[in-house]
Amino acid sequence: MRLFSFKSLIYFTFLLSLCVIALGAYTRLTEAGLGCPDWPGCYGFISVPQSTEQQLVAQQIFPTAPLEVEKAWNEMVHRYFAGSLGILILLINVLAWRRKYAPKLLPALLLVTVIFQALLGMWTVTMALMPIVVMGHLLGGFTTASLLFLLVLRVRQQERKSTAIFSSMLHSPRSSSRYLKVFALSALFVVVGQIALGGWTASNYAAVACTQLPVCEGDWQGNFDPTAFEPIQPVHDSYQYGVLNYHQRVSIHVAHRIGAMVTTAILILLIVFLLRTAGLRRYGFILTAALIVQVSLGITNIVASLPLLVAVGHNVMGVVLLLSIVATNYRIYCGQQTLQGSHLFAREGRNHG
Repeated sequence: MRLFSFKSLIYFTFLLSLCVIALGAYTRLTEAGLGCPDWPGCYGFISVPQSTEQQLVAQQIFPTAPLEVEKAWNEMVHRYFAGSLGILILLINVLAWRRKYAPKLLPALLLVTVIFQALLGMWTVTMALMPIVVMGHLLGGFTTASLLFLLVLRVRQQERKSTAIFSSMLHSPRSSSRYLKVFALSALFVVVGQIALGGWTASNYAAVACTQLPVCEGDWQGNFDPTAFEPIQPVHDSYQYGVLNYHQRVSIHVAHRIGAMVTTAILILLIVFLLRTAGLRRYGFILTAALIVQVSLGITNIVASLPLLVAVGHNVMGVVLLLSIVATNYRIYCGQQTLQGSHLFAREGRNHG
């Protein structure tokens, strides 16, 4: 397969991963996570039961889980897309190992990640939406998209090394200070932590526990309950709609909101540094746009009581913000290597010429 086709496959798979994340958020927000009580099929069928006979069989197999066709379809469409993503990642691995100069480590990491992600998807159903599993499933989706994005950047970097030196010099930043490198990497970990808090908030149905700004109504400080963050909760038949009490949900919501304030402050500082560094300004502009949209969506979720499309958009912009930080770190850490590699490539070309 030609490099162009291999590159296109990677690009398409990356875009599909974003669709899977959006569909996952939509499935969760429409309470369709248990739309099919079994896995990987639906009520014992490969698809949602359609005929009257199939629905009667489904009722007999799962008498305590009445079929809701719309929710079942939401869940199955998500599974179909996620399954297609896994197949494409497997294909990327096969093609990568058949190509001498194709990246090998990233596709392998992707394959391991998507296999574990499939297990988390199964456990999400079999463990009846246990919050730690739901949060892990969300983080797994974000990790998959991030690794695919890194693979996109890696393939583009290889292309630059095989083109004229002028192109690499044009797009490579000046040597970044050690301080900026550490700060950018720290910002990445902060964003990941905030995404995990968001996943914990969603999986415990705490998104609308507070309805006022800037923090929360009532005595949230006096009622703060650290037990809300215990990863393993008492066993329940189902965790749908949440099992924590009001004060515990408020504690989770407040932690996520304060985390958003801290994350915003750190990203603003990073943006200032990026805008003052030649070769990195465009990353500062991208981060600024992503941050403004994400904060606006978060505020809208609070004042408008979690509108479906806004909540889905908040999830999607979360991964966009994460990918922006990933791209920034990649450029800071690998940009200078790209420039040095281009110099070496050009020098070797002149020697052979």
